[in-house]
Amino acid sequence: MNRLWKEGTIGIPVKGGKTKIAHYWAKVYDEGSEYGINEGRISKLRITIDGETVVNYDRGWDVEPDENNEAAMIAYSICLQEYN
Repeated sequence: MNRLWKEGTIGIPVKGGKTKIAHYWAKVYDEGSEYGINEGRISKLRITIDGETVVNYDRGWDVEPDENNEAAMIAYSICLQEYN
């Protein structure tokens, strides 16, 4: 079952030439389902930035991505593009 889990980091450039690091954990299936994000393959997704959970989906939203948090939206978009 470990093959279902994906884990990694995403470097997000921010002002001043610095980089924020987003850590993510995703449970990804071979096919989409009604429980996935947008009925896709990701049934669980957690993204943290600076120790704060900025996205948490566990067959439904616990913490939705904040459209005003650019780093969170970039990390969320990359995860969707890669796995969903």
